[in-house]
Amino acid sequence: MNVYPKRCQLAEQKGKILVLSGHQNRAVTSGFIEKFRESCEVVEAATIDQAIDQLRREHFLAVFSDADDFLPLERALVGQQASLILNTIGEGICIVDGDGHCSWMNKKMLAWPARVHEKVRRTCQEAYNLFATQSTNLPPDPAHPAPSRSKRYTLNLDDQQFMEMICSPVVSPGGQVVQVVSVVWDATSTRRLQQKIDAIDKAGSELVRLESDLVTKMNVTERLKLLEDKIISFTRELMHFDHFAIRLLDRKANRLEMVMSAGLPQDALNVELFSSTEGNGISGYVASTGRSYICPDVERDPRYITGLDFARSSLTVPLRLHDKVIGIFNIESRQRAAFNEDDRQFAEIFGRYVAIALNILNLLVTERVETSHKVTDTVNAEVAGPLNDIASDIGSMMDDYIGHDDLRAKLKSVLENVNFIRTSLRQAAEGPNTILGAKDVQTTEDPIIAGARVLVVDDEPNIRATIADILRKYGGDVTVGTSGQHAIDLLKTNDFDLIFSDIKMPDKTGYDVFAASKKKPGPLPVILMTGFGYDPNHCIVRASQEGLAAVLFKPFKVDQLLTEVRRALASNKAHV
Repeated sequence: MNVYPKRCQLAEQKGKILVLSGHQNRAVTSGFIEKFRESCEVVEAATIDQAIDQLRREHFLAVFSDADDFLPLERALVGQQASLILNTIGEGICIVDGDGHCSWMNKKMLAWPARVHEKVRRTCQEAYNLFATQSTNLPPDPAHPAPSRSKRYTLNLDDQQFMEMICSPVVSPGGQVVQVVSVVWDATSTRRLQQKIDAIDKAGSELVRLESDLVTKMNVTERLKLLEDKIISFTRELMHFDHFAIRLLDRKANRLEMVMSAGLPQDALNVELFSSTEGNGISGYVASTGRSYICPDVERDPRYITGLDFARSSLTVPLRLHDKVIGIFNIESRQRAAFNEDDRQFAEIFGRYVAIALNILNLLVTERVETSHKVTDTVNAEVAGPLNDIASDIGSMMDDYIGHDDLRAKLKSVLENVNFIRTSLRQAAEGPNTILGAKDVQTTEDPIIAGARVLVVDDEPNIRATIADILRKYGGDVTVGTSGQHAIDLLKTNDFDLIFSDIKMPDKTGYDVFAASKKKPGPLPVILMTGFGYDPNHCIVRASQEGLAAVLFKPFKVDQLLTEVRRALASNKAHV
């Protein structure tokens, strides 16, 4: 009788033992079994096949058998364990001969559809022929058979599923290849990660590449449209979602202003949000904490504020510049749990590129009145930190994907692209500067401007003072407003011939000032100006539809200012 483990060990344990009671000394076997019933549950098997079947279904502390039955039982158990291992591992395994006939598959391989089987079988046959040719080309040497060098393949199944497989030859003692063993796994998710990295690389390059010829040949509106089109295009390519919004943080007002969006209803765009952990939705929370937020089910998340019609889940990441949150990037989906950690990680990296692109545009088109030097050094100084952040993120990802050579190669290309951006930014920023030219203005009475009552509104003292000084030199009667609300209060008690207002102010927007001007009797032209490369709350679009006189994008020349002022005043006089 063979016993494992020892009897003294069993006496200390509670559990099942299996006894192959067999056909020999039944009396001895029965007596032996009865001694263990006091401390263990005994399961009997009459044959080896029955014993193996019991072992497949249950766990036993020990197995008892006659000596004659022990060796075949042990061999059967070894085979069972090998089969268990091969059928438990996460990869598919198969054996294919030279004719392409598959003689064995594990359960994982059997679970895949027939199209996978056919693709694997053909690839194994191709590998067999390659191994056989290599073996034939070597001189025969029974003592040193041909090396069993494996070969790796990538299988593309209609661009929907990607499989990776390693084929290894089974070599006879005489050095002949007799079969091929293949290990196969589904690499679709890895390939999708690779595709996202490609998209990030491409998107990052295009978003921040504002070449000198574009800077000089395109006006601000055209540059804005180009940047918005790029962001929308690459967001769809990168994230594969069509519904998103980008808001930038106005630090003076702590308000998240809508910059651009795609696929979201107007009601969602008009919601006023502030950077706060409470009462301002997920976007306010992300802007305040700087932490990304995956909302798998909007119906169960109290922070979610209505956005996309019939939205089911959302992803919101911060837009960072110099480790400061400058805004948020919010994506929504009509599917529950549509976003995972991969989406979050890639959206954060893409968000850094978006922040850099918006900042470069700001630096290139919003040179303030007091700025007369080239913006080259400023651009490079502003962008160096965020580019280093991207390089650091990619470096961490490369550590995470050790062993994935293709992915690491793609990540390396992103790092190379960051270096290219560093090099090319100086050239991109060295386009000719356009300044207001206020220092060159001489006192000259203008027949149209002279005596005109003009309200100049801007929260930045230098800008409103400079514009007011220019108009006064041409004979204008200028009143300055220090904020949107101040301008609205002045409109209640004063009459003006023209309003010259900034769009982006901490309390009221330029559109609010324009709306207040519409309440005055008679025509009152309004010129809006913006010092950032976007249209907060769509002020320009809304005001233009309601009779806005003109829009000026900072920096603008004195001649541009005078042209629009004269045109607006002349039109106003024509209606009087």
